[in-house]
Amino acid sequence: MATNVTQAPPAEKYAPTENHARVVDFEDTSTGLNSRKLLMWTFLGSDVMFFGAFIATYLVYRGRSLNGPYPSEILNIPVTSVSTFVLLMSSLAMVLGLYYVREGEKNKATLWILGVVLLGGVFIAFQVVEFRIFVIEGLTPKVNIFGTTFFILTGIHGAHVTIGVIWMAFLAHGSHTGRLRADNALDLEIAGLYWHFVDIVWIVIFTVIYLISANDGPPPGAELLHG
Repeated sequence: MATNVTQAPPAEKYAPTENHARVVDFEDTSTGLNSRKLLMWTFLGSDVMFFGAFIATYLVYRGRSLNGPYPSEILNIPVTSVSTFVLLMSSLAMVLGLYYVREGEKNKATLWILGVVLLGGVFIAFQVVEFRIFVIEGLTPKVNIFGTTFFILTGIHGAHVTIGVIWMAFLAHGSHTGRLRADNALDLEIAGLYWHFVDIVWIVIFTVIYLISANDGPPPGAELLHG
């Protein structure tokens, strides 16, 4: 006699909540991690070594410039502290933007992602003005070792921030138009990993160049070379 077999319904991808559907993240990979997220972590790992090499180079040649301007003569710690605070606040805006995307609140998500764009743009503006002032005061990549290592290290970081700002602008537009939603919030999460990494790298750069090197002047014996 035939027996009716009732097949269990497949597991739902969305777990409903009061106001929206929340995505349950299932990844059928050998690592159990999303492949795109793993790729971003791999890229960031290589970027750690990239920045690490430049920071190590700066430290090796720190205090060896025979010509000025020297860090003690040109660095403006209070102003750079403000720009650092602005960049750190952009990480908070990123966290809130991701939270509201996952909660399905499009307007708040768009607002906070635009906040990341604005704060990142302000940081870049600070850096452009700083570079211009330094050049006017005589510090260029060619004038001494400090100028070379400073402009290369901070310039590469600034390029990373610029890329991040452009990326966030596209995501803000996607949130506004509804293409960035709770079910594909991973797009913003991956961008957030990149943005938080850029912020952490700046903390290291700010500490090494602006705080540790703030009082660096001519090396011993430099006066004799110019005497």
